[in-house]
Amino acid sequence: MKNKRYSLLTGAGSLRMRMLWSFVISILVGLLVSLVTPRFTEVYYVNLLVVLVSFILPFFFTFFFLTRHIIRYVSEMASGLDTIAQGQLDYRVMVKRKDELGDIALNINAMAEKLETQIGRERQMEKAKLELITGVSHDLRTPLTSIIGYLDLLKDKAYQDLKEHDRFVSNTYNKALQLKQLIDDLFAYTRLASNEVSAEMERIDLRELLVQLLVELEPIAKENQLRLEMNIHEAPLVREADPEMIRRAIDNLLMNALKFSVRPGVIRITLLHSDDHMELSIENKGMPITKEQASRLFDRFYKADDARTFQRIQSGSGLGLSIARSIVELHSGALQFHHQDGHFTFSIILPL
Repeated sequence: MKNKRYSLLTGAGSLRMRMLWSFVISILVGLLVSLVTPRFTEVYYVNLLVVLVSFILPFFFTFFFLTRHIIRYVSEMASGLDTIAQGQLDYRVMVKRKDELGDIALNINAMAEKLETQIGRERQMEKAKLELITGVSHDLRTPLTSIIGYLDLLKDKAYQDLKEHDRFVSNTYNKALQLKQLIDDLFAYTRLASNEVSAEMERIDLRELLVQLLVELEPIAKENQLRLEMNIHEAPLVREADPEMIRRAIDNLLMNALKFSVRPGVIRITLLHSDDHMELSIENKGMPITKEQASRLFDRFYKADDARTFQRIQSGSGLGLSIARSIVELHSGALQFHHQDGHFTFSIILPL
């Protein structure tokens, strides 16, 4: 407290006090010089002029001498602002004082940092938009090219018999379904990413929803030499949620495990809950991935390795995990991921 008062009185922590002291000292110096200045004449006006000159000159010299550091620092800040205005947002003004000018320097640096962060974010968003367009173009072009190719064959009757004709029609239909799924995923992702969609909450039994999904998935799992191992609590698990969204998030994670599991293999589904939250874990054994691949799994359109996709299961858009995470976060939850030596675990954690 004593140091604070001392700083305030001496002007070390207050620009106003420093300027006031500079003004007072300058006046005292001017008065002192004017008092000791000899008078060369008895003429009143001449003596008055001598007194004024002997006061004003020392006053201004003393005042400028005492305030030169302040003026120099103001010039430095002005130069720093000009540098930042020219686009060098990583430039920072030196904080040399602890008074109001020091506060201004801190605010200038904070402004530059916010601008740098904001512009960096905008550049990242612009890059993401370009990646989105590239990803959409690539993923939509592949099935569309196949559809056009099969339709050309059918139009030109370039098939040997009815069996081959039916195969062309079936392949065209499957590619059309894949194209529709890609468009649906893209539409869902853009709406979730832009916060244009809101969850239509209603009380649902998450346990019952999960069991229904697993019943639908079991025949596909058996067909692909996979076994579903379930550890699900018997009691109902009721929570406010959007049933369609939660269903899609869980289905995306189950299909991800189905696509990238080694054959034959096991997919473990565990549903646990406590008084304040529930946790759904989906575990599978797949081909190991690198740390960089693991860090990018939730990036849109990212596929760690398309070669790992089982041939009977259609390759996805690369948006499934991003959509699942956005849905879970929309429900105030978290989607966690852990990978070690090819063992994958995705966990949905939702508050109850």
